[in-house]
Amino acid sequence: MKQSIITAFLGRTQDRFSEYHEPTSLEQRLDLVSQIPNVTGIEIVYPYETEEPEATKKMMEDRGLGFAAVNANIKKEPQWVPGALSRPSSELRSGAVDIIKKAKDYAKIVGAPLVTCCPLSDGYDNLFQVDYPKAWRSMVETVAEAADYMPEIPLYIEYKINETRVHAQLDTCAKTILFLKEVGNSSMGVTIDFGHALLAKENPAQVIALCEETNTNYYLHTNDNDFNFDWDLISGSRNFLHTVEFLFYAKEYGYDKYFTADASPRIFDMIGFFTEHAEMNLALWNLVDKLDRKKYRNLMHGEKYMDLMKLVRKEIYRL
Repeated sequence: MKQSIITAFLGRTQDRFSEYHEPTSLEQRLDLVSQIPNVTGIEIVYPYETEEPEATKKMMEDRGLGFAAVNANIKKEPQWVPGALSRPSSELRSGAVDIIKKAKDYAKIVGAPLVTCCPLSDGYDNLFQVDYPKAWRSMVETVAEAADYMPEIPLYIEYKINETRVHAQLDTCAKTILFLKEVGNSSMGVTIDFGHALLAKENPAQVIALCEETNTNYYLHTNDNDFNFDWDLISGSRNFLHTVEFLFYAKEYGYDKYFTADASPRIFDMIGFFTEHAEMNLALWNLVDKLDRKKYRNLMHGEKYMDLMKLVRKEIYRL
């Protein structure tokens, strides 16, 4: 099990009310990662968390770390606060595409396998605010241009039901898969964030299966929440059995990319928080590895519901 952390959570973060932790340099963030057991990689945010690619590559090599992904941030700048990829203005859309292309350039130099992008600002707050078909078509065409650039570095799209807009254009996995089919670039994929799936009232394990059954590539973010807000809690701390089933299907399908912590320490000690996050994931991964997954699947096929519940109670909950 390969685990990584998004570098943005290893420094100062903030919400509407408070700031948490002190600012850190990229080198300091990598030093922190090096102190966290069972974590060997990072997802780095472009262009706000990065330094010159060769310097970054050297820092990573010196610490024996790998890249899970480069995260292209297209929501921070003022011109993209109302949206980036779906806007009526081709100039604004082109600027967002340029960020993704440069993120791909960066990924190529440092050796990151993919670029992920979460278009959180693309959506709407009010009814009658956007022209739905126009916004959809603009987004398809814009993302297609970004995906076609340097196809050896695939682009993955992360969905979320809302935030920063009340309604996001890409709010569920199924809609995102449909969107990728419209884009028509087979190298693309979906970034499945466990907590985003919960917010959309999806079953995270079923989302993995949906991607597999539609031949859609995917990359996984781990965290947890209470179904009401994207709290980015320690994996398995609220939704234990959902997390076990999520890892069950990841193992069943032979997922071999990084499991990346998209989790926020906020008031907690950063090293302690991410140590517990990684330890929980690894413990559950090892638990799943000991399960007879073929037996579970056969019982599912035979609709042996109470036999399955007994196995869950005894082998997973250990009661």
